[in-house]
Amino acid sequence: MTILQQTARVSPAAAAPPAVVQLVDVTRVHPGPIHALRGVTVGFGRGTFTAVMGPSGSGKSTLLQCAAGLDRPTSGRVHLAGQDLGTLREPRLTTVRRRHVGFAFQSFHLVDALTVLDNVLLPQRLAGHRPDRAWARELLERVGLAGREKARPAHLSGGQKQRVALARALASRPEVVFGDEPTGALDLAAGREVLGLLRGFVDELGATVVMVTHDAAAAARADRVVLLADGALAGELHAPTVDQVSARMAELTR
Repeated sequence: MTILQQTARVSPAAAAPPAVVQLVDVTRVHPGPIHALRGVTVGFGRGTFTAVMGPSGSGKSTLLQCAAGLDRPTSGRVHLAGQDLGTLREPRLTTVRRRHVGFAFQSFHLVDALTVLDNVLLPQRLAGHRPDRAWARELLERVGLAGREKARPAHLSGGQKQRVALARALASRPEVVFGDEPTGALDLAAGREVLGLLRGFVDELGATVVMVTHDAAAAARADRVVLLADGALAGELHAPTVDQVSARMAELTR
């Protein structure tokens, strides 16, 4: 499948789209104490692609987990699809995540006993929804796996497994897709293809993508780069280039 074309980026001067996810003065303290996040306020607009970057230990994964409702902040608020996650208890929080959030991780988390199609349909089944097979097949076609619906994960390459994971992430038509190093386990060619797919999901389907990455080239495919250092915001880049991202990361790691 040809990598989906990248469209024009939104200029920083353009009106910001409404936030699908909003973190307000979020702090997360782990036992130790370790201050993983220090008063972070940031939003992720509908139909945008954001890369989150920073040195090791800067709080990138913690930000993603708090934004997705996988971890609760020590203080501050997280709003997802108009709901304050801090007011929700289990199992309501789980229901909100399944309805509004898709995930794509470095380790693909596919179920080996299930076919490709059944892996894509799994989030819908877990949410108690009637599986939308037509949409699942369309997603598999979009990621270049039409005809592989009955294959098992053991018979797929790493790049193909990640494409299944991306299709699964969109299967429930979520408000936002969170990716934690989604290209980290892939070779250069497969990584570029996955980034092209993520870019296409934003540009063609209106998805919101928030991706943690350490790769400047991957971050340059995003509309915006949010930079973290020592748990705090350290700036943003809009319509970033590889050189700009590399230069800012070099400054943060000195």
